[in-house]
Amino acid sequence: MQTLYGEITDVAFNAMKNIKLLICDIDGVFSDGRIYLGNNGEELKAFHTKDGYGIKALGASGVDVAVITGRTSNIVATRMSALNVKYIVQGEENKLPALKKMAEKLNLSLDEIAYIGDDMPDHECIDYVGLGIAVQDAHPSILSIANYTTFNRGGFGAVREICDLIMLSQNTLANASGASI
Repeated sequence: MQTLYGEITDVAFNAMKNIKLLICDIDGVFSDGRIYLGNNGEELKAFHTKDGYGIKALGASGVDVAVITGRTSNIVATRMSALNVKYIVQGEENKLPALKKMAEKLNLSLDEIAYIGDDMPDHECIDYVGLGIAVQDAHPSILSIANYTTFNRGGFGAVREICDLIMLSQNTLANASGASI
C-alpha cells in the first residue's frame, strides 16, 4: 500500500489498525542517539518538534503513548510530560518486564501494542509485541526482526511517521489537532 511516507505492507498497515498503545524508546528514536555533555556535567538531548506534534495528535486520537528507556533523565521526564505522555518508565535496562507490566495494567493484548526501538536493548520488546518497529538507522539485528522499518531516522521524524501511519490506518489522521508542542 502506498502512503504519504512510501510503501507499507498490508500486514503492517492492518496491524496498525489495532494499536491502542505506542511504546517508544528514547535515545535513537525520539533523539538521534547522541548525548551532549557540558563542562559542568549537564546532559542535553535534541527532540524534533515533528515527533512532538505526532505524539500529541496520536494521544488526542485515543491511542495512548508510553516511553521505556534504559537511562534516567530529567530532560526525558520534562519533554514527555509536556507531550502528555501518560506512561514514562526510566532506568529500565531490561525493558520487557516493564512492557509486560504495562500491558497487564492496561489490560491490552499484544496485538494492541506497538513498540519502536533502535538497538539491542529494544530487541525483546520489538519481538514480543504485535507490531515491532525499527527506525531507519537501527542496528541491523533490530531491522531484521521488525514488522515495519521507518523511512525516517531516529530523532528526525521517525516517531511522527509512526503516529501518522497509526492514525491513517484508524481513520483519525484527518482529525489531527493543532495542539502546541
